[in-house]
Amino acid sequence: MHPVEHRGLRELYAMTRQLRDHWRRLAAQLGADAPEQAQLLRDGSQLARALLAELSDVTAQRGIFGRPTAQGLGVQLARVHSGALDTALEVHQALRFAVLDVVHVVTLLEFLAQVAEHDRDPQLVAFLAGWAAQLRDQEQALRATVLALAADPDLAVRASVPSAAGRIGHGAANLIGSFGEWFDRRAAR
Repeated sequence: MHPVEHRGLRELYAMTRQLRDHWRRLAAQLGADAPEQAQLLRDGSQLARALLAELSDVTAQRGIFGRPTAQGLGVQLARVHSGALDTALEVHQALRFAVLDVVHVVTLLEFLAQVAEHDRDPQLVAFLAGWAAQLRDQEQALRATVLALAADPDLAVRASVPSAAGRIGHGAANLIGSFGEWFDRRAAR
């Protein structure tokens, strides 16, 4: 197995775990305010969970393991996303960042499938390409729901975390943005 494939499979553990945990937390945060979007995120989180379960079997056959280190990194990345970033974002912004999670995983799956093809590992090619297709469908569905938010701008600009912390983070982000706009206008004069 080429080192790029070995490293890439370990990265797949981390990024899939990050997707699973981030989407699960974001779905819980959006909750009743954005039920359609929250359901898509829950579905994607479950899909990522299934990928991780199958990935363990496939990589163990090749002497690669994703626990505890690789998946632990994914947990930490999800915490940063959920705790620090999502708290300050609007619904549309948080969902657009969530799209990036799945884009990363799909691109990695497609890349690894091509490397596995180069290494003449048809079982791994089929596994990776199959998961890429499933997650690409999830990516397209989430993209569509983000674009549909344009028809509901009031929902799109709500705080993505409807708690006190979310309202404070969202307010702080708006304050910083307003200051930036004021500063830019002054600098343009």
